[in-house]
Amino acid sequence: MPDTKTPDGKTLSVKTLSLKPRTETGVVRQSFSHGRSKQVVVEVKKRRIGGAEVKAPEAPPAPVARAPQPAAPAPKVAKPVPATAPAPATPATKPSGVVLRTLTDEERNRRAHALGDAMLRDAEERKIAEEEARNRATREAFEKAERDAADSRKREEDDRRKLEEQSKKKADEVAKKRFGVDSAEVAVARPGVRPALEAEEEEGPRTVRRGPGGAARVIPPPKRPTRAAQTTEKARGRLTLVNALSADDVRERSDASFRRRNRRQVRDLSNEPKEKIIREVTIPEFITIADLANRMAERGVEIIRLLMKQGQMAQINDVIDADTAQLIAEELGHTVKRVAEADVEEGVFDSADDPATLEPRAPVVTVMGHVDHGKTSLLDAIRQTNVVSGEAGGITQHIGAYQVSEPKHGKITFIDTPGHAAFTAMRARGAKVTDIVVLVVAADDGVMPQTVEAINHAKAAKAPIIVAINKIDKNEAKPERVRTELLQHEIQVESLGGDVVDVEISATKKLNLDKLLEMIGLQAEILDLKASPTRAAEGTVIEAKLDRGRGPVATVLVQRGTLHVGDIIVAGAEWGRVRALVSDAGDPVSTAGPSVPVEVLGFTGTPDAGDRLAVVESEARARELTDYRVRQKREKSSARATGMRGSLEQMMSQLKTTGRKDFPLIIKGDVQGSVEAIIGSLEKLGTDEVAAQVIHSGVGGITETDVGLSESTGAAIIGFNVRAHKEARAQAERDNVEIRYYNIIYDLVEDVKKAMSGLLTPERRETLLGNAQILEIFNISKIGKIAGCRVTDGKVERGANVRLIRDNVVIHDGKLSQLKRFKDDAREVVAGQECGMSFEGYQDMRAGDVIECYRVETVQRSL
Repeated sequence: MPDTKTPDGKTLSVKTLSLKPRTETGVVRQSFSHGRSKQVVVEVKKRRIGGAEVKAPEAPPAPVARAPQPAAPAPKVAKPVPATAPAPATPATKPSGVVLRTLTDEERNRRAHALGDAMLRDAEERKIAEEEARNRATREAFEKAERDAADSRKREEDDRRKLEEQSKKKADEVAKKRFGVDSAEVAVARPGVRPALEAEEEEGPRTVRRGPGGAARVIPPPKRPTRAAQTTEKARGRLTLVNALSADDVRERSDASFRRRNRRQVRDLSNEPKEKIIREVTIPEFITIADLANRMAERGVEIIRLLMKQGQMAQINDVIDADTAQLIAEELGHTVKRVAEADVEEGVFDSADDPATLEPRAPVVTVMGHVDHGKTSLLDAIRQTNVVSGEAGGITQHIGAYQVSEPKHGKITFIDTPGHAAFTAMRARGAKVTDIVVLVVAADDGVMPQTVEAINHAKAAKAPIIVAINKIDKNEAKPERVRTELLQHEIQVESLGGDVVDVEISATKKLNLDKLLEMIGLQAEILDLKASPTRAAEGTVIEAKLDRGRGPVATVLVQRGTLHVGDIIVAGAEWGRVRALVSDAGDPVSTAGPSVPVEVLGFTGTPDAGDRLAVVESEARARELTDYRVRQKREKSSARATGMRGSLEQMMSQLKTTGRKDFPLIIKGDVQGSVEAIIGSLEKLGTDEVAAQVIHSGVGGITETDVGLSESTGAAIIGFNVRAHKEARAQAERDNVEIRYYNIIYDLVEDVKKAMSGLLTPERRETLLGNAQILEIFNISKIGKIAGCRVTDGKVERGANVRLIRDNVVIHDGKLSQLKRFKDDAREVVAGQECGMSFEGYQDMRAGDVIECYRVETVQRSL
């Protein structure tokens, strides 16, 4: 121990300070069953609180496996006492002899901060302790309420059991008085019958034998554990002889035993034969095996097994046809209801009207005739407008619908159709929706091809015809010739003893227009046209186009019912909700009744001209219809593209056109009818060698997508009454894609015809020049054989094609390499002269052979 002297000469002894370990260890012996034991090392740690060490409570030894005891509440931990600064020594205190230095400001600040942090922690711990105390009080109150409820249930159960025992005793007494035997003896006498009281294992006493040789004794049924008791874990030990014979412990059935009993019951129920349920199975044209099994409530394995018996290997997601599905369903005992995919369209069109709701409607009149016979001029004169001036070239290339009012007979709906040959489909559409056909024939021109076609369309539609003989104001007009020519086509006018009304008119001079309207009104009265305005609307799309500002616009003629703004409509493969209705005069309207033409806005896409329009009840129904129609359209287009379907004759014709050259085109038009007419005209230009292939067609302006498609396929872009967008023009200039614009269909067809003619293989024509006969064969070194010939007719030219004929059989076809007259080269040798000839690459020439000289010319062909 070192010594230290102070300045005043005193000696101080200094001890070396060391820290005692804060952990104390001990050994605890832990006992187990079967005499086993184990030593466990227990550590006791001390915690420093406020400068003093507090010894933590020792951990109790591990308990022997017994019934679980309720957990004791956690002991309260002593709150830490913050360390305070030592008080200054009083004068009475004896000095220790050690000089303590004073604290610096920084140390005082740190201790003040530590003291503040300790006080904050103390406040937080108090708050946490108060919260835990509240939660513990709430939990204890809840557990107390549960224990009280369990005790009340137990008392009720005991009362009920006492009542049952009393009633049983009374029943035994009554049975003993009546039969002289006890109920228990009756049960012993009939060992095959268990008392009703012993049917349930949980009710009544039961006899248990505990081990071999053990005495059988009756033990009471186990009490149902209360809710509070279920929360504690059941203490189960090993089954020994001592445990089995002890009277304190009653062994209950284990959870595994209950599970085994439940599994046996489920197995017994599943093995019971079930009654077969016969179902009506709806089978479409194609169905998957999984869907069929679901509809029949059968297992998919059974269906696959039946298919394997038929020699067909299938999986659960494979598709089978309706015939196979019907055989399987009938073999499994179900009834079958076959439905087609087209059944989704049932009830959309042609539903019967209530006769009580029918009201007279305006007649629909279609004006038809040859091109330039004055159909549009007649309508302009009736409507007092000028539509002709707005059409390119003065010819109608669109179909239009208008409504006018006649003073005596009310409103009349007119449909104007194009007259020239390319618009056959438009005229057919106009004839389908019409009630009366006005056949316009020019008095100076007579009956023309499109006039005959219009007559045939009217006859096919079974519509009455009114003949309007136009241009009677001209000097060359011959109305009688028109009437006579119409007789050749079974049109007999009234003036010639027939039943067809004819009116001589002049559209430009407005002569007899009122008489024509009167005849139309009389014919409509005879037809007695009626429709129901209260039902859902039906109609026909007369024309459709894509307007850049308004979107898809369809000109619709309403035939039945009334079309309202907001209705959900379906037309072909497109559907939509009516956003706006525009009349033929350009005014917005809210409704459109029967025989009223309107423009409909709101379609999701541009419908095809001629599609039937109908109002449906919901968007889901509209999507179902359009999805089916899109599928049908896709299948038809794929069938045309692949050519795998059709008859044997179609396959042979496809084999003939395998080497045909295609002229690819992209066609964009202002309306659907014009695009349809252009495609029809171009298809007629095709031959076995070259044909127009329309890669894409549509309504609206030329877009960047069209230019990109043209660049990838090499197709020419044709715009009919439309223009390219600004971005599409810029892209076309970058990619060197040519865009052609047209507004007259004749010019378009003529240019395409010239371009397609350039794809034709030039024709080879042979021109016979003359014949020569070989008189002698000469062998010349370094040259070969030379034929000495005499020209018998025509002439022989150097470099021309020659044929060597022996015994009237052509044995060589080649070219003449040398032609000499005496020893000089000659360009040609005429008849009667002799010359020498040699062939290119051929030496087998004999005297007496005939040489035929000819020239081959190539001639460019045209369609």
